[in-house]
Amino acid sequence: MSETSPSSDAAKQEFIAFAQEVFQLARTGDAKMLASLLQKGLPPDMSNHKGDTLLMLAAYHGHLEATKVLLEAGAKPDRYNDMAQTPLGACVYKGYLPIVQALLSHGADPTLAPPGGKTPLMFAAMFNRVEILDLLLAQHVDVAVKSTEGLTALELARQMGACDTAAVLQARLTEAG
Repeated sequence: MSETSPSSDAAKQEFIAFAQEVFQLARTGDAKMLASLLQKGLPPDMSNHKGDTLLMLAAYHGHLEATKVLLEAGAKPDRYNDMAQTPLGACVYKGYLPIVQALLSHGADPTLAPPGGKTPLMFAAMFNRVEILDLLLAQHVDVAVKSTEGLTALELARQMGACDTAAVLQARLTEAG
């Protein structure tokens, strides 16, 4: 059995406090401080106890510059958290078009649905994000893909009462069919 010394307990507490501060920097969008820490060796894909990466936190909270800093430092845009959410899916849900564009330009997969999750197109459809839906459709995503519940983006839009995105998707399917 190993024993911990008071100094190792103090070091552990100090590390936890530092990590919490770093995650707070991502949540608040402190791009300058994140860039400084990344240059000093902070892992760009550092994640918390929920699997949220720094990128997920910066993107979800709408911080474009912090998102770009993390992406340019090599953060993986498709890494999903314990709730099967990707940064792209989270930004689509929140309606952050500029961050969606940044994630896509850094290689985020517009078709990715983590196990048990939904595609970005499904989130755009469900939450009536027409501009984002148009952007995703321009990425040649498959509108017929089904969620784990067996529903397409169109069916999810209708279920959520998202009339505008449902109309766009219906028109797309009519053109293709």
